[in-house]
Amino acid sequence: MAEIRFERVGKSFKTTGVISGFNLVIHDGEFFTFVGPSGCGKSTVLNMIAGLEPVTDGNIYFDNIIVNDLTPRERDVTMVFQSYALYPHMTVYENISFPLRMQNVQKETIDKEVRRVAELLGLGDFLRRKPRELSGGQRQRVALGRAIIRKPKVFLMDEPLSNLDARLRIDMRAELKKLHQELRITTVYVTHDQEEAMGLSERLAVLSQGVIQQCGSPYEVYARPANTFVGGFIGSPPMNFIHGNAVSVQPPAINLNGIIVSPVTESLTEKKSVIAGIRPEDILVTDEKTDGCIEVDVTLMESAGSFNWVDVMWNTIRIKGTAKVDADLRAGTKAFMKFSQNKIIVFDADSGKRL
Repeated sequence: MAEIRFERVGKSFKTTGVISGFNLVIHDGEFFTFVGPSGCGKSTVLNMIAGLEPVTDGNIYFDNIIVNDLTPRERDVTMVFQSYALYPHMTVYENISFPLRMQNVQKETIDKEVRRVAELLGLGDFLRRKPRELSGGQRQRVALGRAIIRKPKVFLMDEPLSNLDARLRIDMRAELKKLHQELRITTVYVTHDQEEAMGLSERLAVLSQGVIQQCGSPYEVYARPANTFVGGFIGSPPMNFIHGNAVSVQPPAINLNGIIVSPVTESLTEKKSVIAGIRPEDILVTDEKTDGCIEVDVTLMESAGSFNWVDVMWNTIRIKGTAKVDADLRAGTKAFMKFSQNKIIVFDADSGKRL
């Protein structure tokens, strides 16, 4: 296992900068995820950790040792890809044992290790099968087994679940989390799926255009987004954003689409333009008028099983909220919206940063 440290790391391809000013520590034994939209640089970061791409600026350390000039083999890392990368002519047993056979490990030791890893991953009954005889989830477990058997310092995973269907992704997420809890090997994971990142990670870093926008625990990033980009990217459906203006500093008060709200914030100045962020799950839309509610027009209903997602128009602003399944709501009808003011997150309208 290893602690990974980035010190002012940058990466450029010719004249195009991809990664800029990376300063970050991934702790020994941690499950850490880089998450962000396509093209944000997260796979480039993984390739630099692996030694597949050289850094342009700065240093990468494994346990305080600079690894910039070390090969992937010398760094003792192993990668799991979305494409599985299994040898089609080999059995599951042969695929898993391949790294040890390349190291000329004794047959008895190989057999013992293959069976231990296969048992860990639930592959004991499939050792004689070829990859074409396996499901997508089973193939991914074989790829994990081949990585695990090496006992590397660091696991690197590049969107390993993206080729699986929705149900298998959920099952494999649980498998990966359980596996990490047992092995405690430093794991660096890359995904564009923010639900996957939230479910798997001990900490995560949200990337945009090669820059870390926020790093923290899943709850911290969800509950206290550093800026509007993080607030809009983390959470599904994304956060609602409503432009407003500060009308009072103490106590804090904001004019939001014609109503005055009192969010929890300490960095407010009068006449300041702000953006209020409210998550859809913190907004309740009902068919009953109550004190403090806001009249809206329903435009769309989407069933989520135990509740409904509801799109409404609040004057000229589109808002997404939730409704109980038994609420009498339909597109084209009036409804009433309520939200708790302490759930409002206030951002600076110019910089997008949380206040």
